[in-house]
Amino acid sequence: MDQIITKTLAEIYLQQGHLREAYEIFKALSEKDPSDIEIKMKLNELGGKLGLTPSAAPASNLSAEEKIRLLRKWLFNLQKRRKG
Repeated sequence: MDQIITKTLAEIYLQQGHLREAYEIFKALSEKDPSDIEIKMKLNELGGKLGLTPSAAPASNLSAEEKIRLLRKWLFNLQKRRKG
């Protein structure tokens, strides 16, 4: 990819309906930081929507603490978006 890859760019592609582009960015980000659970979850979700075999660990392999941390982060982001 010739562009700067970030989670924000991937999210923009998602919002615009460009699933393949978002998937490729999340895949590259996952390769850079394999410990980022949020990226793994997004990659799995998009892989499912695109009919691809997920390359990241499924959510069921996460510890309870990791799942709680991820869900809290998502909840925070949803609440932030709702407020404007």
